[in-house]
Amino acid sequence: MKTSVIPFDVAAARRRCLTYRRRILDISQQVGALHVAPAFSCLEMVDAIYHGLMRRRPGAPGGFADIFLMSKGHGCLAQYVILEELGVLSRTDLDRYCTALGRLGAHPDYGVPGIAASTGSLGHGLGIAAGMAHAGRLTRDDAVVYVVLSDGELQEGSTWEALMTAGNLRLENLVAFLDLNDLTGLDRMSEVHPAIYPVPEKVRAFGWDAVGVNGHDAAALHGAVAGRPGGRPFMVVGKTVKGRGVSFMEHVPIWHYRSPSKEEYAKALAELAEVSS
Repeated sequence: MKTSVIPFDVAAARRRCLTYRRRILDISQQVGALHVAPAFSCLEMVDAIYHGLMRRRPGAPGGFADIFLMSKGHGCLAQYVILEELGVLSRTDLDRYCTALGRLGAHPDYGVPGIAASTGSLGHGLGIAAGMAHAGRLTRDDAVVYVVLSDGELQEGSTWEALMTAGNLRLENLVAFLDLNDLTGLDRMSEVHPAIYPVPEKVRAFGWDAVGVNGHDAAALHGAVAGRPGGRPFMVVGKTVKGRGVSFMEHVPIWHYRSPSKEEYAKALAELAEVSS
């Protein structure tokens, strides 16, 4: 199948992602800890999926004909801020993030508007996505299933089982984005798990089509899926920077977890303002 492609304004995507980063930083001042850097590394991917690939369908769950899963559940702030912009989640929902009065946790929960599955137990998301894609084909549903994975999930055998199953079933209605930021919670993947590289070649060996791109290049992300050959599941392997957009967060493991202080928050906003000017 050829993936349906929505007209995609790259300049608008860049502006949106700056706005999303500012919004996530604002939320960081409400809670003691959150996953800022993992959200920043996959923002452009999630934006391209929602604004350039997923088809709108009024009345469908979340208003989309297609399905999105955030397998790297700790990156869910990237999804939450987009769902807020789209009106699926409210500002109050995000203002109450990780509080007793709110419904949004540090990982996505099924039942929250716009959330297709509870994720964040890493290594499960691709299997769920493959199951949804296979079920859709059996029921002749034309939905495409999009899933964002962390590179840390390549440590899980269940991820490779799902890759093999999807390849065997030729699930062409399954499109995966891999956030290859080279950092798990504390370690560099390239140092402690070098055997996962090169990723695109390994994914192809499991019966997929796969391409490697700059994971922060909106045009490259969108174009990769728009130009896919079809007939097989497809993966975009995006080389990314954990903490992208804020210099003191980039490639620094502690920002997987912590919230910035008031001074760090102000510095981060100033850096983003310089990019937008």
